[in-house]
Amino acid sequence: MHEIPAGTRLPDPLTPVRDITHRHFRAGDRIAIIRGTVRGQLWGDCLHVVAPSWHTPTDEDGWRLRDPDGGELSYITAHPRHLVHLDRRCADCLIHLRALAGHLLPRVPGLQALDAGWYSLTPLHQLVHVGDR
Repeated sequence: MHEIPAGTRLPDPLTPVRDITHRHFRAGDRIAIIRGTVRGQLWGDCLHVVAPSWHTPTDEDGWRLRDPDGGELSYITAHPRHLVHLDRRCADCLIHLRALAGHLLPRVPGLQALDAGWYSLTPLHQLVHVGDR
């Protein structure tokens, strides 16, 4: 398998159709937003759920998230379908993680690090998946 050029956007047909309710998450949950792969495993951002927040790009209930490491952008808002639990082993999140791994990992050479290019931020710090547009 050949290395995938940096900046290549791989398809994600799973996240945009994920059926997960706002109530599935709650303040204090530690979550991940899967962005790609590193060394043959899924890779993403680890954040904490803070409070309910309107997700303007989808016009639906979302969650305000905090980056525990702080930095230039400590808070963002995301739709529940973008999130997977890290602390709880819930069936919904495990099924989604396995499906993403089955879809993405075979397309990326084993040791290559790749940001799949699925997410961007609006000027209001709202996370947008390419399938949200």
